[in-house]
Amino acid sequence: MYEDAKEFVRRCPRCQCQGNINTRDAMPLTSNLQVDVFDVFHGTFSKNGDKEYILVTVDYVSKWVEALPCPAADSRHSIKMFWETIFPRFGVPWVIISDGGAHFIDKRFRKCLADLGVDHRVATPYYPQTSAQAKTSNKQIKNIFQKIVKAMGKEWVSKLPNALWTYRTVYKTPIGMTP
Repeated sequence: MYEDAKEFVRRCPRCQCQGNINTRDAMPLTSNLQVDVFDVFHGTFSKNGDKEYILVTVDYVSKWVEALPCPAADSRHSIKMFWETIFPRFGVPWVIISDGGAHFIDKRFRKCLADLGVDHRVATPYYPQTSAQAKTSNKQIKNIFQKIVKAMGKEWVSKLPNALWTYRTVYKTPIGMTP
């Protein structure tokens, strides 16, 4: 595969005009160091179809947020979110920090993470140093989401991408940019 890529670049006129790329121009490889899974929240909005809860995750480093509407706050949906959203996009994280919710300390969820070599840590309740970022992000996304739902009506599941886009494009002081 490496040889095929090398041959393709050698024959590509645009690539040849660009010149050599040296190590100074290369992007450093990074991985998703920590994902903080925060509490599944049930908004003040009504049930939409079978969806009633929103499972939200945030990356500690980039502040990137993912969310999944769920019919129940259980480990099955937590596992589904990781397999369908987190792992394909970002790879398997090294560490996941979660609250002590039943859906995160469930045997199936813990086994799934253990099988992948993920260090699963449970935040200490009422210890702000552990969960302050999660609570702040959760509060911000929930406020944005409730404003969009209030303005747009009861079809809140279809408005979730709007809320995520809004959150993701807002400047984050800790990282000095948007996620």
